Amino acid sequence: MDGNSFGKAFKISTFGESHGKGIGVIIDGCPAGLAIDEAFIQSEMQRRKPGQSKIVTQRKEEDEVEILSGVFENKSQGTPIGLLIRNTDQKSNDYSHIATSYRPSHADFTYDTKYGSRDYRGGGRSSARETAARVAAGAIAKLFIAQNKISTFAYVSQVGNIVLPFSYKEIDPALIESNPVRCPNMEYAEKMETLIKSIKKDGDTIGGVITGVIKGLPVGLGEPVFDKLHAELGKAMLSINACKGFEYGSGFEGVALKGSQHNDIFKNHGGQIVTTTNHSGGIQGGISNGMDVYFKVAFKPVATIMHDQSSIDNMGNEAIVSGKGRHDPCVLPRAVPIVEAMAALVIADFLLRNRLSKI
Repeated sequence: MDGNSFGKAFKISTFGESHGKGIGVIIDGCPAGLAIDEAFIQSEMQRRKPGQSKIVTQRKEEDEVEILSGVFENKSQGTPIGLLIRNTDQKSNDYSHIATSYRPSHADFTYDTKYGSRDYRGGGRSSARETAARVAAGAIAKLFIAQNKISTFAYVSQVGNIVLPFSYKEIDPALIESNPVRCPNMEYAEKMETLIKSIKKDGDTIGGVITGVIKGLPVGLGEPVFDKLHAELGKAMLSINACKGFEYGSGFEGVALKGSQHNDIFKNHGGQIVTTTNHSGGIQGGISNGMDVYFKVAFKPVATIMHDQSSIDNMGNEAIVSGKGRHDPCVLPRAVPIVEAMAALVIADFLLRNRLSKI
């Protein structure tokens, strides 16, 4: 199977399946001398772990990270860093009923056709359980970019048709973790939570949008032509399970503006070149311009619902697929740290690659 690695200079390769012995990641390219804060890594895992509230899957995994290599006396050694998260609460029997049937909008059919076999236990390699490894690696990427005074945060800005009517500049990031939805506005967080609980009670699922922000970027990150900063961010986000869309800056709404309205005018602000507006989303020509990078990531409703659905089996016969197992009624609350992790991994990679730009 190809496609298990991400990044070029700061490169990660993940492994493992949903109901196997564990999930893991190898980080290659992390410079030596980086202080590795295990408590911080674990705190990031806690934000993603299942069973953290009543509006997420009730699978119980502590997602404790074991550092297998590449770290000595709390410092990176410049060698590959191996991280392992052992699975402890698998219930593989919950999936025996779909061993030969294809669940609607899952990867069952495509995996079976492409590889000739599939691990039906929770989706195997196609399960979002794989993203636990990304969050672990992303925590180390966050530690690395923080040394360069760069930070990233994300939050839920829409659930179903409930939309937070404020830009990222109008919210307080400190409030993101104040509620189980991870929406930085209590009024809207309560509305979103009520909707998710209602959807869950009906045995159904709901999607929405996560807004991401990267602050403190220097001018110059991004590699034209094919490795533009926004292209790599888009690839990173679209590789997350259930992601259906990505936009940055003015995004699709920007098409309604005229060029005279959309252009970001430069000015000298105390010796620093900035723009008066930021429709570009901090990226011009595929390269960061020093302004905030902001983007939105759309997630579909989870494909597993607690209702019987018509489908077919691997012989082409009609079949009924019943909803069983433990699943998120909405992926958004647990996807927030995944979005942050992937953003941090992109920036860590470009920081290292940018060292080759000029003498």
